[in-house]
Amino acid sequence: MAKKKTITENDIISSYMDYVLEHNENPKSVYAFAKANNFEESKFYAFFGSFEAIEKHIFEAFFNNTVSVLDKSEDYKSFDARNKLLSFYFTFFENLTANRSYVLHSLHNHKNGLKGLTLLSGLKRNFTSYIAELNIETLDIKQEQIEKIQRRALQESAWLQLLLTMKFWMEDTSAAFEKTDIFIEKSVNTSFDVLNIAPLKSVIDFGKFLFKEKMPTN
Repeated sequence: MAKKKTITENDIISSYMDYVLEHNENPKSVYAFAKANNFEESKFYAFFGSFEAIEKHIFEAFFNNTVSVLDKSEDYKSFDARNKLLSFYFTFFENLTANRSYVLHSLHNHKNGLKGLTLLSGLKRNFTSYIAELNIETLDIKQEQIEKIQRRALQESAWLQLLLTMKFWMEDTSAAFEKTDIFIEKSVNTSFDVLNIAPLKSVIDFGKFLFKEKMPTN
């Protein structure tokens, strides 16, 4: 049988996901995978260096598809940071649910736990950049180094929250994953309630006022 003359990145991804789901395991080698799908092995390496690279790319694609859908919504553009993040979560988990069998196989296939997976490194990079772009308000310390630490801590905590939500979703057996929807709403809202710095800023401002009032003037 003649080899396929042209093959795209999406063709390879689709064939890879189909193989994994049909065989419940990863292909044994790139050569065997290419042969089974009737294309030259060199075509694979034109897009990916390994099967792990495909797996990383797939999770990045879930993120990119989510953001692409959100960017087309005029309502989303008018949302505050809290509602933008809620919209991201619900759309992202719709993407995961549409590919649940593959996602479960892929994540269960790694024994080191979600947090340590290099598989999700691309997703983490994109997601933490997304969190930074939301411009979630933090305390205005007027100290560059502390502000950097605050922003970094915010991004890392948001990433941990996403991982915990993924773990919950993986174990969720409720109809239409309604418990995951509840988990998302409660966890995101709780996070923003904790981050609500308006009361704390008022206390700080009041403290500054008292300090100035009590300081002796020349």
